[in-house]
Formats: sequence, structure tokens, C-alpha cells
Amino acid sequence: MHPEMVKPKKHLGQHFLTDQGVARRTAFLADLHSAEPILEIGPGKGILTNHLKTLPSKKIYAIEIDQESFLYLEEKNVLKPPFLIKGDFLSFDLDSIFKEEFILIGNYPYNISSQIVFKMLEKRKLIPFMAGMFQKEVALRLASKPNSKNYGILSVLTQAFYQVNVEFKVAPGAFFPPPKVDSAVITCSRNLNYNLDCDEKLFYDVVKTAFNQRRKTLLNSLSKFNLKKAIINHPFAKLRPENLSVDQFVDLTKFIQSNL
Repeated sequence: MHPEMVKPKKHLGQHFLTDQGVARRTAFLADLHSAEPILEIGPGKGILTNHLKTLPSKKIYAIEIDQESFLYLEEKNVLKPPFLIKGDFLSFDLDSIFKEEFILIGNYPYNISSQIVFKMLEKRKLIPFMAGMFQKEVALRLASKPNSKNYGILSVLTQAFYQVNVEFKVAPGAFFPPPKVDSAVITCSRNLNYNLDCDEKLFYDVVKTAFNQRRKTLLNSLSKFNLKKAIINHPFAKLRPENLSVDQFVDLTKFIQSNL
């Protein structure tokens, strides 16, 4: 298959990375962690994959949903099955391939980047480290701290389990076709203690409920938990969700749990 036969597909959110320097910098981030297997999401034409292959002592896997890209990668000997996997990362059974910890990396399709993060959180026991290209706005949201307009559900849930760093920003010209937004590469390093000291399901519910009405105080936004009498004198009652750190959301969840 000729390279020109592989066309970026809008419905898959494909913007092929073309800048070798950006690909090299992103690949080298995988060397920040000792885990040996690497799973790349959406390798496209393999520009990042080829740089990953230069890393010593790393075993490279890639999952690609697009048939054209899959055939191109195979024919060009970038990767071949079983290391090249045809499938959708969001529905793929990671446990069927990985019995040990692995690094997640990729130039992520922007239309599913948040879903990729949520799957990483779900599979965090397997994923101690992630490096990925995101729309800049999403990258800043992931890394944002309390009392910021970017701080929200994605910030709290991700930072409950990972330390997030924005590594570098990337202009639209690094891709084909160029996206209409700037991009940024981030890393997520799993916390030493990646289990919450509260009911995790309730924690997710509390965070999402609070930020779904982020302009309201927690006294009002958490009304569905029927806590008005219990929470009215709580020190967080008059605060808004963006004022609370991850640890404070854990404390709030424990308080709600004890009053349900």
C-alpha cells in the first residue's frame, strides 16, 4: 500500500503526526519509566512507532482501528501481529495481552481522548505511566489545580491516581491535516498509593455531581444526597467544587458516606 493511500479519516478524528522532532520527544518520554512493554494507541503511519522502536529494552505494541493504517504498518514492516493489534482501544480487553505493567502512549484522537483517560484510570493497576498528545485545552484541564477555571471532573479524577505534567506544546503545523487547535503532550505518573481512602464509586459520583453544577455551592449542588442538615455546618458547605483539592474531595466523600 502506497503512503498516499492512507488518508486521515474525519470520523476517526485522525490528524497524522508529521513532525519528526515532536515524535522523537514524545517517544523519549517512555524512557522515564522502567516498565518495558509499551502500548501505542492509533499509530497511523508509524512516525511515533519508529522512534519508540529505537528505545532500548522496550517491547512495542500498537493498537489500530483503521484498516488502511493497519495494512500500511504491516506492509512497511513498522510492526506486525501479534505486536500490531487490529481493534478499538476503548473496547479492547487489555488483560488478554498484558500480564504485567505497561506504558501507554500515543497521538490520541481528540474526539475520544477523555475516554482514553477514563479507561487508563479503570486499568491503573496495569498502567503506571502514560505519555500522550492531547488538544491543549484538554491537557491543561488534566493538569489544572484547584481554584482555576480549567479545574474540573477530569482534573480531579485523574489526579486522584496520577501526577500530571504538561511536557510541551505543539502547533497545528506538526500534523496532517492541521487541527484547528493547539496541542500538548502530557505525562501521567501513577501515585505510589493509587487506591482511594473512600468508596471509589461514590467518589466519582460526588465529583461529577458537584461539577455538573459548578456555579453552585456544595451545599446546593450535592442536594441529591439528602445531606442538608448534616452538611449545612460543614466547612466545605459554602465552597464551590473548583475550590476543593483531590484530598478534600476524598474527605467530603467519606463524610457523605457516613451520613447516607
